[in-house]
This record gives sequence, C-alpha cells and structure tokens, in this order.
Amino acid sequence: MYRFLLTPRWLGILALTLAAAATMVLLGNWQLSRYHERSSINHRIDSTAGQPPATLGEVLPAPGASAGTAGQAPPAAAAWTRVTATGRYDETHLFLIRNRTVDGRVGFEVVIPLVLADGTAVLVDRGWIPPAEGSATARPKIPPAPTGQVTVVGRVHLSESRPDQIVRNDGRYETRRITVPRLATALPYPVYGAYVLLDEQTPAADPAFSAVPVAHENDWQNAGYVVQWWLFAAMALGAFVWAARREAHGVPGQDLPDDLAAEPVPAAPSDPARR
Repeated sequence: MYRFLLTPRWLGILALTLAAAATMVLLGNWQLSRYHERSSINHRIDSTAGQPPATLGEVLPAPGASAGTAGQAPPAAAAWTRVTATGRYDETHLFLIRNRTVDGRVGFEVVIPLVLADGTAVLVDRGWIPPAEGSATARPKIPPAPTGQVTVVGRVHLSESRPDQIVRNDGRYETRRITVPRLATALPYPVYGAYVLLDEQTPAADPAFSAVPVAHENDWQNAGYVVQWWLFAAMALGAFVWAARREAHGVPGQDLPDDLAAEPVPAAPSDPARR
C-alpha cells in the first residue's frame, strides 16, 4: 500500500520534510541555549543585589601599565557583581554618552574616571541626566563631581560593543557607546576593562542624577520561540504522514457520493438509422 513512498516524487518530499524539520529543531535548540544564557544573567542580577560589595581587584583583572589602554575584559560571570572603590574623580576627562533612555525619556549618561591610589582608574557611570530644555539632544548642565576622596559602590558592567567616535566638545568628550577600550584612548592612565554603574557614593551623589536601571533579560521570549520551532517541526512531520496516508487510502471517484461512485455508467443507446 505504501510502495509509492519509494518513488522519486515522494522521496523528494520526504527529504525536504526531514530537512525542514531538522532545521526547525536546531533553531529551537539555539533558542533554548539563549533561554539558559538569559536566565543565568537574570539569576546573577538577583543573586548579587543583596551581597556586600567586593573590592575592585577581586572582580576585575588589573590593567596594565600603559596609559591610554584598557585592561583585560572580565569574564561574563563578573557582570553585575557589586564592587567598591575609592579614589578621586577626574572631571577633566568626563564623557557625555548621548541617546540614552530611562523611563521612556531620552537623555545622557555621565561617565567619569575614578583615579585610584595606584595611578590606574576605573570608569564610573554617575547616572542618567535629562537634556536641557527645548530638545532631546540639547547638552545638559552637569553637576560638578565631588572633589577629594570619593568612595563608590556599584555594579560591574561589561564594555559595550560597536564603539562609536569620540568628539571633544567644550572640554568634554561625547560619544554614544561606553566601549571601555575606545574611551581609554582619551585618558592619560590605564583603566580597568569594565565600568561601574553607580549605586552609592560617599560623599552623596547629586540628586540631579537618576540611577541607570539594571534591566532583566526577557528569557520567556526565548522559551516561547523554543516551543514554536519544535511545534513547527512536529507539524511538518505530521503533515507528511497525513499526506502519505491520504495517498495510500485514496480511491478513484472518492470525491463522488458513494451511490454514484458504485453505480455503473450506462452505455449510450444505439442509433437505429445506422443499422
């Protein structure tokens, strides 16, 4: 009954079905790996929130001795770890990061080097600040950084990808990405390979700044894609089985009513004139 499956036509259909189903399973597996990756990030964010801060050197590799260079990037597991560091802010090398959104508003993040006692520095994101009145791109008035010794507590943020051009404007640097190796080239000292999102500061941070929120990853979206791709794979295989069974059990005239399909067709009457 199913010998027709060995014909070239059906073998081709089977090959295409298996290829499509295998591709969908692989896409589902990739989304599953993304789900586990994002779930791990969310767990790390939640688990480090209440932990006491570690010292900077316990989490980030020490930078080298060359000025204008960034140290080795920390492993992904170091992201969002709470750290503390003490030094002095270098406001002469302040970075204004454009087009940053917090609570639906476009503004700026202010990044400043914290120079440590050993002459190295770590970049600190002081927070988000709205633009000046009139335009979302109008440069804001930035509160001065505290002078003297400053102690910061914050979360490690890995360097952003896709570095952007740095522009010097009115004594400040402007860019759109916090790419540590790129920002380090404008600094006269070596810096750590990641930056710190400020949570707390002594002396206290200026209230004009809003803390940059730590956003959780949308891992449930990836979980939904896993189910979707695997369901599509099952549907493709099911469609092939359904088509094969339909072909195997089909009979001529199957679209006609049973009484008409079974009734023989009468012969045409003969013409007496032709006898």
